Amino acid sequence: MQPAIAATIAQSETDRLRARAVWLYHVEGSTQNDIATQLGISRVMVVRLLADARRRNEVRVTVSAPLAELIEMERKVETRYGIARVIIAPFADPEEDPIRVIAAAAGNFISGLMKSGMTVGVGWGRTLYNTLPFITGETLDDFRVVSLLGGIAAARRFNPAEFAWQFAELFQGEGFLIPAPAVVDSPETKHALLERCGLSAIFEMADKLDVALLSVGGISTLTTSYRTGYISESDRRSLIEAGAVGDVLYNFIDANGDLVGHDVNDRVISVNLSNLRRTPERVLISGGKDKRIALRAAIRILRPTTLVTDEQTARDLADGPQGQPDQAG
Repeated sequence: MQPAIAATIAQSETDRLRARAVWLYHVEGSTQNDIATQLGISRVMVVRLLADARRRNEVRVTVSAPLAELIEMERKVETRYGIARVIIAPFADPEEDPIRVIAAAAGNFISGLMKSGMTVGVGWGRTLYNTLPFITGETLDDFRVVSLLGGIAAARRFNPAEFAWQFAELFQGEGFLIPAPAVVDSPETKHALLERCGLSAIFEMADKLDVALLSVGGISTLTTSYRTGYISESDRRSLIEAGAVGDVLYNFIDANGDLVGHDVNDRVISVNLSNLRRTPERVLISGGKDKRIALRAAIRILRPTTLVTDEQTARDLADGPQGQPDQAG
């Protein structure tokens, strides 16, 4: 065992409680009374832990003190799925929505990843949108952001174009959008847009990315994709019948990570997922009870270099059915 890892695992119970208390208070927004109940300590102890964390400079946007049990789980998921780096956000309640904690952990990671000269491709959805407040922006030279999916007509928070522009603004970079709907009416319309309307130039940029930031959409509930109106309830049901467990960039995939045979996949205006595997840094940011099967499938098809997820999802990945991605190709 490496010395640094040994030191982390050897942290005291007080260190562990302090890290938990800080995360629950500053990221999940729990009250001090709720934290005391959850951790089985007094409210006075919670106050002392939070004050001690501030003195140690452990309180910023995210928590700098790691949790030993999560470090061990990160290594297990990395090994099991062949992922270079797994980042797990502490999250205690298996029934609640972990989007905010995943976004906080992802925002901290993204802040350190961005550099001048990069071309970054971005997906969309609630998880990615919620990373924005947690990303520390700076002025970067020759920095480009490419939306990997067509847009929507309505000005909603989860519009792919809106996220791409806001992300580019954080780093004073250039934004490149796909000026077409996310889903069109026919494969013929898609072909015409790609060949005759200049969209091919955007897709060529997407083939030369340094980093891709992606998330997973579930299909068991009315998630972001369906709220926009592009995928109807009848489409959702027929996709499930075709074997779809979720989507990445509106590319609907089955449990094995293969594209399902459905006309929606023939009409989507987004980057080809197999092409994305050529991107050197592929960051998959997702989690939650309704996305676990879809997340396994996305790992299989994308082969991410970095996965950012929550504690409960990571435990399921570590201990549940493997769905090991292919190592060939």
